Amino acid sequence: MSDRKYRQRGYQDEDRPKGPKGPRPPKPPQERAPGRVLQDASGPKTPNLMAAHEVCRCARCGNLLSLSIAGDARCSRCGVDLHSCIQCVSFDTSARWECTQAVSIPARISPKDARNSCALFTARTTVERQTGTPASSSGSSPSGPSSSARKAFDDLFK
Repeated sequence: MSDRKYRQRGYQDEDRPKGPKGPRPPKPPQERAPGRVLQDASGPKTPNLMAAHEVCRCARCGNLLSLSIAGDARCSRCGVDLHSCIQCVSFDTSARWECTQAVSIPARISPKDARNSCALFTARTTVERQTGTPASSSGSSPSGPSSSARKAFDDLFK
């Protein structure tokens, strides 16, 4: 019987050197196929990539807001003041006075969801993926593709 536990080739071969054989020569640069143009960032996207857009949402209810917030604006859904600390980019609950710009403000602003006149206010925006088709502004009809899919799903259980 053999002294090896497994008989496959390569298992504990003592006569072969271990490790790399030496530095590999650099690979020659590959040339592009003629007529193929690289895609630029501003050009059309491939069909499997979702588009992204910048949005501003209410910190309390998540309602979609306009990107520019006026000083006296309120959320149309929950009524919270929009020019407040909780809507600001600098709002951070772990920072001093709950603001990352605390060095330049003289005192803590309280309550955080009330309107204030902070000169450092910048609305918090996020980049979200567009997973659905945008709603048309000219009277969207209930017979759109999402409702027909919903109707087809409901018809399965009748």
